[in-house]
Amino acid sequence: MSAAFTSYRILLNPTFVPTPVSKLRSSRSSSILCFSSRSDMDTNEGLSVYPLHRCKTLHLVRHAQGVHNVAGEKNHEAYMSYDYFDAQLTPLGWKQVDHLRAHVQACGLSKKIELVISSPLLRTMQTAAGVFGGEAYTDGIDAPPLMKENVGHSEHAAISSLNSPPFIVIELCREHLGLHPCDKRRSIHEYRDMFPAIDFSLIESDEDILWTPDIREKDEEVAGRGLKFLKWLWTRKEKEIAIVSHSGFLFHALSAFGNDCHPTVKSEICTHFANCELRSMVIVDRGLIGSDKSTTNYPGKIPHGLDIPSDIADDKNTGNGPSQ
Repeated sequence: MSAAFTSYRILLNPTFVPTPVSKLRSSRSSSILCFSSRSDMDTNEGLSVYPLHRCKTLHLVRHAQGVHNVAGEKNHEAYMSYDYFDAQLTPLGWKQVDHLRAHVQACGLSKKIELVISSPLLRTMQTAAGVFGGEAYTDGIDAPPLMKENVGHSEHAAISSLNSPPFIVIELCREHLGLHPCDKRRSIHEYRDMFPAIDFSLIESDEDILWTPDIREKDEEVAGRGLKFLKWLWTRKEKEIAIVSHSGFLFHALSAFGNDCHPTVKSEICTHFANCELRSMVIVDRGLIGSDKSTTNYPGKIPHGLDIPSDIADDKNTGNGPSQ
């Protein structure tokens, strides 16, 4: 799939219990997760209408190429090596970041993003800062750098936080937890020194207490964590959010959705992301998870006056319609 961003629609169901990924394709009960039932799709040609204030637009990005990706491609056992602890971006990864940054600026997306959320790992924060951050940082300006110079031995210039949206990190959108040292994070106080303008206040523990050396998080557990993350997004006021995460997390978080959609739509939602790929999707709050009021709706009938629609007036005159 190309990195060009195309909007897709995802529905959140507050009663959903994650289904093991291996059973998603055959489970009929999961059909309620897409934007309509099959009967609705048959009668309405797959279309749905939802209030705008019950939607959020998510710009999902997988991190750029990391050193662990290169090593793991050659030998899968490399993922078990502590040589790739909290893996940083490769020089090619930084070129991928530059290409995606040029894309989001050219298409106007950089002006729309209200918030950038990143997984708290070096490669995701490097990608997030490089794609959605400000220009090169200059000493003396009245703002801390988003990323300091040479973070991760990258030889990359510092990145400014000026004219960029706020950045926060959250543990919920991390890669599979456990076993692979490349997915273990550093202490938060180390990251704060590397990324001074990123907000780490939502991280509860300075040290990584979620990663374990002998147990790998199951796919269905990642899917459940992904749903929890999507529900958490409804506590945010922002409507257009960029999220920089990982291949496994994005794949399993999205695989619960689209099961009653056209197969092409399902594949657009539920295929693995390439390095530094961006896909824009719309999530819809069908279960009143959020409580935001519309900023664009208008009540009408102001100033007050008679406004019975003509068809209702005709029904009233003929005695067929309900009394008003």
